[in-house]
Amino acid sequence: MKWRSPKTIAALLLAGTMLLSGCGSSGGDNKNAGNADTGSTNQSSEAEADISPVTFTFFGADSSPNWNNMQDEVGKVITEKTGVTLDAEFDVGAGGGESKIALMAASGDVPDMIFAKGELSKLVDAGLILDLTDLIDQHAPNIKKIFSDNMNRLKYSNDDQSIYSIVTNMGVDNEYFDATGGFEIQHRVLKELGYPKVRTLQDYENVLKEYYAKHPTTDGQPTIPLTLSADDWRIMITVTNPAFLATGAPDDGEYYVDPETYEAKLHYKRPEEKEYFRWLNHMYNEGLLDKDTFVQKEDQYKAKIASGRVLGLIDQEWGYMDAENALKTSGKNEYTYSHFPVTLSEEYVDHSFQPAGVDGYGIAITTACKDPVRAIKFLDWLASDEGQVLRNWGIEGKHYTVDESGKRIIPAEITERRMNDTANFTKETGLGNPGGLYFVMSARYGDGVKDSTGNYYTINFPEQIVELYSDAEKESLQAYGATTWKDLFPQESDFKAKEWGALYNMPVPTDGDYQVIFKKTQDIIRKRIPEAVLAKRENFDKIYDDFLEELNKAGAEKMEAEYTELVKARASLFTGKDIQ
Repeated sequence: MKWRSPKTIAALLLAGTMLLSGCGSSGGDNKNAGNADTGSTNQSSEAEADISPVTFTFFGADSSPNWNNMQDEVGKVITEKTGVTLDAEFDVGAGGGESKIALMAASGDVPDMIFAKGELSKLVDAGLILDLTDLIDQHAPNIKKIFSDNMNRLKYSNDDQSIYSIVTNMGVDNEYFDATGGFEIQHRVLKELGYPKVRTLQDYENVLKEYYAKHPTTDGQPTIPLTLSADDWRIMITVTNPAFLATGAPDDGEYYVDPETYEAKLHYKRPEEKEYFRWLNHMYNEGLLDKDTFVQKEDQYKAKIASGRVLGLIDQEWGYMDAENALKTSGKNEYTYSHFPVTLSEEYVDHSFQPAGVDGYGIAITTACKDPVRAIKFLDWLASDEGQVLRNWGIEGKHYTVDESGKRIIPAEITERRMNDTANFTKETGLGNPGGLYFVMSARYGDGVKDSTGNYYTINFPEQIVELYSDAEKESLQAYGATTWKDLFPQESDFKAKEWGALYNMPVPTDGDYQVIFKKTQDIIRKRIPEAVLAKRENFDKIYDDFLEELNKAGAEKMEAEYTELVKARASLFTGKDIQ
């Protein structure tokens, strides 16, 4: 696909940023804000709106294997209602769009709209992203309503308070009802072993080891007790991030932030994390960790899972969903996975649900867009009640019905397809579970928020989540005295919200020493962590200690000091506190 070249004059059209009304508040707990009357904020009627045909180019930094060029049922309705067709391209590898976006920043050749994930700063620094402040204020009442008191959290930084992207990878006022990460074990394993306790790394290891000893093969192939995916950035999700989650720290990307002093350091420097990697080394030397973990590609990882012979995973469900859906389609629900909040020992608690407030990756409009007003109006329609219901529930009469009391109901046959034929269902309808093809295209409310009709915006609420569980999942949950997997995890109420938000989304310098040092430390991490895990037991300590020393020699301490100041500034922006 060829993007239109950027028009630098377009940036001048939006000069003169003005603050939005109501964005003086720093955070806001606006739970169930969707209950308010929405009549005054919904987009103008179709008679007044411009729905003439227009095509916008789009790039998504995540893969979307079921994208159907908006020929799915939801996509056709979106085009009918807005006139917009998306000429979309998605990242197809495991790189999260990093190389593609770096090329865009260097060449200036960008699409009209982009979901850039953590690479947005490169495009901002290249002058390729529009400030959306005035566009939102003048043309996006639904987006303004959704973010309301959280508008401050859309601002780029203390120094540059422009709004370059609209948070779309998370829903505003979201209440999690289920857990989709942690340490996973197949349901058949749990059932055969009588649903044993799974709380610590030792518990988790015992389960895999006992079952593997009884079943060295699965359907004629060698059983794999545990496999991980270390292909490119996926090493963070399944290899390195679990180190802080298993040792009682929240997800702050590559760093650990002291909640009292705001001091940031690479999380690998925490002594307890060394013990987590020692456990991985132990699992490898015991023959329980897949020997191909650090050399297999993402498609090989998923193929192993889809074969049914992998007993355990340490991943997020979105990372292996395609493979698990293949198992469901084959009628092998007992080969799919449970979720547990496993930690190094019981003195630690999993922080997966520690709140970070409204903060995350989002969609941006670039300087290449010839009609940014039409683009923001398109995004605003998707953020309207009508657009959100369409993206989440689908089309009334086809994907859901409304009973006499006004409650939306998903027919059994649709639930069955959502659960057991997910890929085909998504390609045909545009819907998914969770999310769908238009999940990150615009702002949205999260799970647990109700619209003006008294229905939930999303289909992820307790009754519907349970309905989507397979019989194998329900049996496992019942055995552990839980209704959903989240019941097994520490809850949001157990934690104080992080004042600095989601640090994976915090802008950092894209040039100068910071990036040079960060790249050096990442290269060291991605080389030395596998080396430590695959080492002989007696060599582990030396390799790990040398690894930490190598990080400091590469300039980690200077980088950490700079990052600490960025964290303090961000916490000040979000809270209004004077943090020194």
